[in-house]
Amino acid sequence: MSKVKRLPRELYERELYRLQAQLVELQEWVRTEGARVVVVFEGRDAAGKGSTIKRVTEYLNPRVARIVALPAPTDRERTQWYFQRYVEHLPAAGEIVLFDRSWYNRAGVEHVMGFCTKHEYMRFLRQCPIFERLLVEDGILLRKYWFSVSDAEQERRFQSRLDDPMRRWKLSRMDLESITRWEEYSQAKDAMMLHTDTPEAPWYVVESEDKRRARINMIAHLLSTIPYRPVHREPLRLPERPPSKGYERSPRDMQSYVPDHSATLTR
Repeated sequence: MSKVKRLPRELYERELYRLQAQLVELQEWVRTEGARVVVVFEGRDAAGKGSTIKRVTEYLNPRVARIVALPAPTDRERTQWYFQRYVEHLPAAGEIVLFDRSWYNRAGVEHVMGFCTKHEYMRFLRQCPIFERLLVEDGILLRKYWFSVSDAEQERRFQSRLDDPMRRWKLSRMDLESITRWEEYSQAKDAMMLHTDTPEAPWYVVESEDKRRARINMIAHLLSTIPYRPVHREPLRLPERPPSKGYERSPRDMQSYVPDHSATLTR
């Protein structure tokens, strides 16, 4: 893949802010209309899913838009119907749920790393389109995004995280092993797309060589696929503060204050 020119920061930030304002409008429409939205973020490690989710939710109300990033299943959850633990996180009326990885773990890491049996994997590929069709038929607005990144760019991002103590926590041994299993993951992705890219719940591929472009493109596409409209909101006005009734603040020495660390910065 040829090198993608990075979107200039000023242009990126201006368009991102405009799109985020539209996301707030979308949120109000979802809340008012009682809509239910599910957005699935999938892709290779370091493809930019997490940073895109952050930009999507930056100005949204966490009571309306929430992120679901489930840990490894417990012993009890391993004995449940595979989709069961995801079902409890689906939205109620007026909610948006963003899955930072989802039930597609079974089609990717679980399959490639041998965390599920071949029978469990094949059963997932049969059941997943049915499961998603049920969600859509029940009125859930389901959107699925696959973030695509080249092997060279993924390795560069891994190295950048290794060199940055503030971001090293983002890497695990399993992430690094994905470098040696690039083709296996590619084959798994192709099989997943073949079985689960359906008319009811299609996959949308986001080219993510440049994270800025990926974020802009994904958010713009999401907004274009949901028939939201501006919602009338009652204007708010700050009330006048009533006159004092004689309250006196308690002495400061009766409370414990946080030390003024900021003052040491100006010495």
